[in-house]
Amino acid sequence: MTPPVAPPLSLSLPRGLLAFTCGYMAAAAVGAWVTGNREFIFYGVVMLVLLSGVWRVHRRTGLTPGLLWMLSIWGVLHMAGGLVPVPVGWPYESPNAVLYSWWVIPMRLKYDQLIHVYGFGVTTWLCWQALRASVRGPDGRELRPTTGLLVLSAAGGMGFGALNEVIEFAATLTMPHTNVGGYVNTGWDLVSNLAGCAMAAVIIRWHAGRRAP
Repeated sequence: MTPPVAPPLSLSLPRGLLAFTCGYMAAAAVGAWVTGNREFIFYGVVMLVLLSGVWRVHRRTGLTPGLLWMLSIWGVLHMAGGLVPVPVGWPYESPNAVLYSWWVIPMRLKYDQLIHVYGFGVTTWLCWQALRASVRGPDGRELRPTTGLLVLSAAGGMGFGALNEVIEFAATLTMPHTNVGGYVNTGWDLVSNLAGCAMAAVIIRWHAGRRAP
């Protein structure tokens, strides 16, 4: 039997995505320059590298429009986290009164941790889409999101999360004052990454189960 032919990849960008992404990147660059925020000038360069990487992956695998939008939204949340000041009266962790230091639930949950949950959950979905587009099952059919493959995708998301911590560590070595935080902050970042990756894997499996005949 001839294996089924995969549908053609859609390599076009969703309407408005490029303008949205370029718009907030330009605004963040101006904001970082005006305020002298060297840390987010550094992260802006990292963002450009990441955007280039996502585009290369999209050209090869045809990422879904929903995933591309979620990745771009992660970018704007990240840029806002380091540049947007916390409104007066909102609790935050000293010394930097920006969104990344905001205690959403005082002394329990920070904006930073929520962005890690969201961002590396989305990264797990990216890993799954790239895996599914690049590998076929023994019968030539599209891979199904089995437990093993989703664990592999979540591990990929966790790996990118660990790479993010390496980048933050590099920032502390190259700039005298950053909002990265210490060892406990890194630990909570990793826990947040794990929570996001696990949630994404469960959602992917649940969604696939709903679509199954």
